[in-house]
Amino acid sequence: MVPPHGGKLVDRTVPFDKKEQKIREAASLAQIEVSSGLARDLENIAYGVLSPLEGFLCQDDYQSVLRNKRLTSDLVWTIPILLDTSKDNLKNVKEGDLVALVDAARLPFATLHVEEIYAFNKKELAERVYGTTEQAHPGVAKTFAMGDCLIGGKINLIEPLFDEFQRYELKPVETRVLFKEKGWRTIVGFQTRNIPHLGHEYVQKTALTFVDGLFVNPVIGKKKRGDFKDEVILDAYTTLLKSYYLKDRTVLAILRTEMRYAGPREAIFHAIIRKNFGCTHFVVGRDHAGVGNYYPPYAAQQIFDEFPDLRIIPLFFTAFFYCKKCESVVNEKICPHDAQYRIDFSGTQLRGKLSTSEALPKELIRPEVAEVLRKHKDPFVE
Repeated sequence: MVPPHGGKLVDRTVPFDKKEQKIREAASLAQIEVSSGLARDLENIAYGVLSPLEGFLCQDDYQSVLRNKRLTSDLVWTIPILLDTSKDNLKNVKEGDLVALVDAARLPFATLHVEEIYAFNKKELAERVYGTTEQAHPGVAKTFAMGDCLIGGKINLIEPLFDEFQRYELKPVETRVLFKEKGWRTIVGFQTRNIPHLGHEYVQKTALTFVDGLFVNPVIGKKKRGDFKDEVILDAYTTLLKSYYLKDRTVLAILRTEMRYAGPREAIFHAIIRKNFGCTHFVVGRDHAGVGNYYPPYAAQQIFDEFPDLRIIPLFFTAFFYCKKCESVVNEKICPHDAQYRIDFSGTQLRGKLSTSEALPKELIRPEVAEVLRKHKDPFVE
C-alpha cells in the first residue's frame, strides 16, 4: 500500500485511559476558543488525515508553503493549516506554554504546545493561496476576517467533537485496514462537494475500470451559499451506490473539513489527503475546487506537473456531457457529434429545476437520486 505523505501516519490523539487526567489538566490551563472549522482541522491533524503535520504551522513552514508550496522539509504541501487568534486572546499566553483549545461552549477538547506566536500578512496569504485579493472570493473573505496573530505548535486531541454523520466516518488507519482486507492494491479517490449526477458516475466508473477499488470521499463541512447541504449529498450518494455500484468495489466515507475554494493548490491538498487514506490514484476534473472564474478550467490539473514527487497518480478528466445521439455520457475526445446534441451537466440547471416542480432530466441524474432530492424541501446552503 502507498505510504502516508511523509512516510508515517500521524496520531495525536490522547489514549482512552489518559483522557480524564488530560481533561482535568486542561481545565487549569489558559484557554483559546477556536471555530468549528479550525476544530475540524485539528481533528484531521490528530487522526493523520493531514500527515505529516502534527500541529498548526510555525512561521518557517508557513512561509515555505506560501512561497514554495512545500514544507521546510521539502515535502509537498500547498495549503497552510493555521490557528489564528486576536492579540486580546493572547494576554495570558506566551511561547512555551501549554494551552487548552475550547469550543464555543468553552469546553476543552484539545491542548496545544505554543511553539511560536507570529504576525502575518493577510494580503500575501490571500494572493499566494487563492491567486486574488478580491473579497468576493470566499477564501479571501475568510482570510481577511482572520485574527491578527498565528500560533504554531503541536496539538493533542482529548475529546472528539460531536458529529451527526459519524456513521459515515472512517479514519485513515481504518481505511488502510479496510482496503487491505478487500485485497485492493490500487484505489482511486473521488473528491466531491455535490450531489451525484450521471457525469460523476461516468468519471467514477471510468476510473474504477483501471484500479481495484473506488473511494468516494465527500467533503462534509461549511460550504458557500448555494452548495448542497451535507445531508442531501450523503442521502443522494447512499442511494446511488446502493443501486448502481458493486459493494465489494466501492467505499463511501466522509472528509470532515471546510472547502477553501483554492483551485489548483487545493487540488494538490486534496490529493495528499487521499494518499493518507491509502489511495494510489486521485480524480481531478475540470475546475477542481474552483469558484466563480478565478481559475482557468484545467489549472488544477496542470499544477500536478510541478510535483513529480507527490507519489499519488492523478487521473485527469475533461468536460463531459450527455450526447443524445450517442445516448450516453461522453466527452469531447470520444464524441463526434455537434453541440446541438449535447446536454451539459450544469449544477446551476439542476438547482434551478429543484427550485420548481420541473422534472429532473433522466439524461443528467438517476431517477432514484432525483427522488431523494425532491424529498428535501430545502437542499441548499443559505
